Amino acid sequence: MFREQHDSLTLVHYSDHETNAEKASQFRALNLNNSEQFKMKLRTQNHRRRNIKLLLLAVAILCDISIAESNDGVTHIKGGSDSVVWVVQLSDLHFSVHHPNRALDFAKFVGPALSLINPSLVLITGDLTDGKSKDLLTMKQNENEWVEYRRVLDTVVERSGLNKSLFFDLRGNHDSFGVPVVGCSFDFFSKYSISGQLGRNGCVNSVTVETKERKHLFVGFDSTMSTGLRGPTNLFGHPKDELLKDLDLKLSQWDSQSEKPVTKISFGHFPLSFSAPSISGRTLEDVFLKHSISAYLCGHLHTGFGVNLKRHHLLNDHFSPLQKLFQFSIHQSSFESTVNCSMGVTPIQDFWEWEMGDWRKSRAFRILAIDRGHVSYVDVDFKSGTKHAIILPTFPLDSRFMITSSCHHNYECKFVPPSSYEKIRALVFSVSPVVSVVARIYDSKSGNLDLVVETHMIRHADENATGDLYLAPWNYKAFEDASPDRYWLQIEANDIAGRSTLTQLRPFSINGHSFKVSWSWKEFFVMGCQWAALYYPIFWSALYFFFIFLLLPKALLVFPKKIYTYKNFIANKGLINGVLWFLQELCRIHTLWFGWLAYLFYLILFPWFMGQVFNEGENMVYMTYMGWAIETSNGKGKLEYVGSPDIMVVVLPHLLYVVLPAILVTGALTAERAIFREHVLAFLEKKKDDLRMDSRKTVLNDHQSSIVSNVHLCKRWIRKLLCVVCVAICWKHFMNCRTLLKAYEMNPVLHFLGYGISVPFLLSYGIIKTRNAG
Repeated sequence: MFREQHDSLTLVHYSDHETNAEKASQFRALNLNNSEQFKMKLRTQNHRRRNIKLLLLAVAILCDISIAESNDGVTHIKGGSDSVVWVVQLSDLHFSVHHPNRALDFAKFVGPALSLINPSLVLITGDLTDGKSKDLLTMKQNENEWVEYRRVLDTVVERSGLNKSLFFDLRGNHDSFGVPVVGCSFDFFSKYSISGQLGRNGCVNSVTVETKERKHLFVGFDSTMSTGLRGPTNLFGHPKDELLKDLDLKLSQWDSQSEKPVTKISFGHFPLSFSAPSISGRTLEDVFLKHSISAYLCGHLHTGFGVNLKRHHLLNDHFSPLQKLFQFSIHQSSFESTVNCSMGVTPIQDFWEWEMGDWRKSRAFRILAIDRGHVSYVDVDFKSGTKHAIILPTFPLDSRFMITSSCHHNYECKFVPPSSYEKIRALVFSVSPVVSVVARIYDSKSGNLDLVVETHMIRHADENATGDLYLAPWNYKAFEDASPDRYWLQIEANDIAGRSTLTQLRPFSINGHSFKVSWSWKEFFVMGCQWAALYYPIFWSALYFFFIFLLLPKALLVFPKKIYTYKNFIANKGLINGVLWFLQELCRIHTLWFGWLAYLFYLILFPWFMGQVFNEGENMVYMTYMGWAIETSNGKGKLEYVGSPDIMVVVLPHLLYVVLPAILVTGALTAERAIFREHVLAFLEKKKDDLRMDSRKTVLNDHQSSIVSNVHLCKRWIRKLLCVVCVAICWKHFMNCRTLLKAYEMNPVLHFLGYGISVPFLLSYGIIKTRNAG
């Protein structure tokens, strides 16, 4: 539909100029001399010109490649003042030898879709291959998957008709599984990816898409581990200070050089909730807020966690430490109730973070547009097959996920010209010719959606435009309202085949007010928690709790010599008495108590286990709560800990789902034994008066045996339940151990004997020691 290539505009312009010059030269030559000799001379000149033309073409192509290598490419787009820039984002492809349909569907759907959409750029934000075994437990590089990736991408590039240099693919954590260093024999990304083939070797790459009135700066970065561990302890982004410095420089490259306004977009693989700070404590969020980028595009989380994986970031010095660890809502709101339009006021610094889902299961595909600085997007999935039409409203913006705090400020202060608001605008991509496009606006004030505007949109008549932009004039001031969700927009397109395509209803606020949307608990868990900052607080809090649980009752026994028993609790019922009695019962089984205490010190002071963290051929390394101890590349034998906070996926589940319930259930077993003992003693005391003195010893033994047997088999149902809980804990622990065995190719006896058997041993010992009342 639109077959002009954006990145070849300068070259096309030069070629047209050369063609006109040739024609003029031929015309003058024919008028001067019509002889056969002159014709031969002219053919010679034309031959030379063609050779020069081919040479210049080759030079231009080489220049284009060198621009990609220098990471400072500028792509010019032909268009008038209403030109819009749009790009395509894909993420988490996870091409796998065990799931060939992912690659087959990608080749089937994406190539034709890109040919129809004709984007300025194609951004593929990580996890290009899966790197997992069929049972999902072993995670390392598989070269066959990378060969498939290159073959499929070559097919997609060819079908799309786009220049290969417009594709930017990034490394994800799956693409670095088991890669000890970039450039090694297992670094298949550098060999098979498009970025690797085009020589984009740096961690930060940028490209600028320029129109007549605006620059659009796109900066991508690779924040995967420099030492790529196998999964599952390879989960977080690890931007270094050098990367943050380069990112800062790339985002500021036009700040002092461009007279045109610049819209800044960054893209990477990891959400900011799964990005660790650098050694100096600086974060990606700090850099993005400094430059007040429009949006950060990422992947990694997939749609299994929810569809609202979006997050608004705002610079505010008044945020409490808790607010820096947790963001409880999608939006971060400013505390200022009034708008200050005075000159010299510090501009609002904020940006949107948009996670896009995955191709792996959802077949997700995103189109992002920048229309006069307004950034919008639409997500499409190809699970149901090819789309005959796609509509992307570019203005007004969705008040839920696209309006920033600066939108309201700019509107109230009239910093944006009214012409930016005077038309409803939308991009329409259709396989068949479009017959009509209709915009409808609904008013929800009454509680129902009442249609208040229905207007036909007209295709923007610009011969130089590279896409179908539809416009409809409207009285935007009539829709000023303090409510961000009073008015709703829907656009319908009808093609020549009679097919209709409708956009989803989206609220809008011409004033720039944000409609607050809440996360589900799963969405908050992955987007609202800053996990890199939470790992050590959770780890040490859990350990402090364990030590208090074990040491406090022992200290009460030894120093004040306060003894809490079941009898005391029955006589003086109270929460404190009950808790202290419960805790002291575990202390009375000394071996069990010392066993748990020793295990906690083991988890802090000694390696948990050893494993193979790289693809092949490397020595086994050990893991502690601080990370994997890897020998530094300088060869001097010095160890550094790698993989923190990634190891939290092993450490925290073990502490919270194995150690914590195991300690509690052993305490419960000892408490149940104390209750059982008191019942036995009380029953025996009651029967003493009925026994004859001469047969007291024999009858007492008979009765005690009968009572103990009866209560043990029929009345100790709490103990039976606790034993079932012990089995469940052991099962959970053994499943975790099985995962680690497969993931890191361990020997269960040599490499994690202490970690593997300690908890089951202590649980078994607790069950045995609490079997009898004595």
